[in-house]
Amino acid sequence: MLIADDLDKLLEILPDFICEPLEKHPKRKSLIEVVMDLGRRPEARFPDGPHYLSKKIISWHDLDYCIKRVGNFSGDNRSGIERTLHRISSIRNRKGSIIGLTCRVGRAIFGTISMIRDLLERRQSILLLGKPGVGKTTAVREISRILADEMEKRVVIIDTSNEIAGDGDIPHPAIGRARRMQVARPELQHQVMIEAVENHMPEVIIIDEIGTELEALAARTIAERGVQLVGTAHGNYLESLIKNPTLSDLIGGIQHVTLGDDEAKRRGSQKSILERKASPAFQVVIEIHERDNWIVHERVDGMVDQILQGSMLFMQRRRFDKQGRILIECEKSVSSNFNGPNNSKFNKANTYLSAIKTAHNSDVRYTASTSQDRGFFHNDLHMNSKLLSAMHHFPVNNITKEIFIYPYSINIRRIEAAITMMQLPINVTRDIVKADAILATRLNVRQNMKLRQIAKAKHVTIYTIHASSISNITRALKKILNINKDSYLNWKVFCKNKTLEEIFALSEAKYAIEKIVIAKKQSVELLCRIAHVRKLQHQLIESYNLRSRSFGEEPNRMLRIHPN
Repeated sequence: MLIADDLDKLLEILPDFICEPLEKHPKRKSLIEVVMDLGRRPEARFPDGPHYLSKKIISWHDLDYCIKRVGNFSGDNRSGIERTLHRISSIRNRKGSIIGLTCRVGRAIFGTISMIRDLLERRQSILLLGKPGVGKTTAVREISRILADEMEKRVVIIDTSNEIAGDGDIPHPAIGRARRMQVARPELQHQVMIEAVENHMPEVIIIDEIGTELEALAARTIAERGVQLVGTAHGNYLESLIKNPTLSDLIGGIQHVTLGDDEAKRRGSQKSILERKASPAFQVVIEIHERDNWIVHERVDGMVDQILQGSMLFMQRRRFDKQGRILIECEKSVSSNFNGPNNSKFNKANTYLSAIKTAHNSDVRYTASTSQDRGFFHNDLHMNSKLLSAMHHFPVNNITKEIFIYPYSINIRRIEAAITMMQLPINVTRDIVKADAILATRLNVRQNMKLRQIAKAKHVTIYTIHASSISNITRALKKILNINKDSYLNWKVFCKNKTLEEIFALSEAKYAIEKIVIAKKQSVELLCRIAHVRKLQHQLIESYNLRSRSFGEEPNRMLRIHPN
């Protein structure tokens, strides 16, 4: 990575007793910011912690010395140094006088977004999430240059605080050929966003720090006009964005929906649930937890739906290894259930899929597809032998804590037989106080007011079945575990002694089942396979309690999976 920081220009505005220690400091290349507060010692902040620069106390004269060497402070108390990326922020007292300065180092780091280069080429809108100082603005700056120079797009940057393109009228070279529109006051950012689309015909709009409801609404309006968006927002996780009423419109918005009694029982949720109300303005969300450790959420609409339902999530973690290669790890975890029983009994699963690719190699691209086309897997899921062999060595599920159920008027032996047959982490208890869930027939629940009162008082969910058959009990147990999207098949054993072609076909079927048939309740057609491979796919589908059939003429005979 090539780094340009113009650090000398920042040191020129600082008093000598601050500048000289920084010039000699061994960690000056990793300096984050310099803090000057009236009546305190000057402080330099590095990734490993703060360091005092002098024993001398900051005075009014020292602050005035710095203020005279920078531009005017705007309405958001920010200023800068012309033709640089440095940001000078001020702290004022009640009278409006400046009593503190934060001098943040601005750097242009070329090569930071190589691990998401493939996402830029898809022309989808991208939202970067992360806490302050984690590198969102640096990444957005590099994205602007790549889109404008290398992909030759018409890029307009909405630069509210001059952080992306630097202070002054001439933008910093780090943004390449991208154009920059400055904002007079922060509260007018949403107006400038709309003006950019109406007046300058951009293909891409770059927005830093979307923070208000008006800005979120403007972003949605821009997306609806067919313009690609790249923006940043404060927040550590996608779930935090869903819970943020101001910014939730960026990912489709959330609305309350009231279900009927039968539908609520079928879903195993409350009658009043949360659902996504519109298509998201951003199709890709990237969580930046560390500068070289990012989590990518593709197809945000599906991810938001799964989070609201408390379903199993497949997340993509991208980071650099010590050799500078890009390491992609696909992780499986359980989200918080917004609409149903508490899923706290499920721990985050271990990483089950890993692959390595170089910065300029896109052989490994692990993405989900919602298409019903028969070639969906061929087009959207590109796997090499290393990726497939990695899938061979990891189990499907990693549930570590057992659940206790209380059966009411149901044959306990049948329940235990179902648990043993499926090897589920469930115990049967005769003490309702210890129960995590209650299993009963619908008729008995209707007639037993006391059972319903006890369940309500102890916040225990009652799962009902029509009759005490093994099939009904099995479906209820799966619902209790919330595993309707996963099979309790031992993947390692199932793939043992299989050829690479057979593992690829099984992986295709497994992904189609979990991402389309179960998640979307849609039928899906797999690729053409020879007879013995289709037989293996049929066995896998049966383990999910789904229906399938083959159709077509050999050698183009293929398999279709149907939802329940």
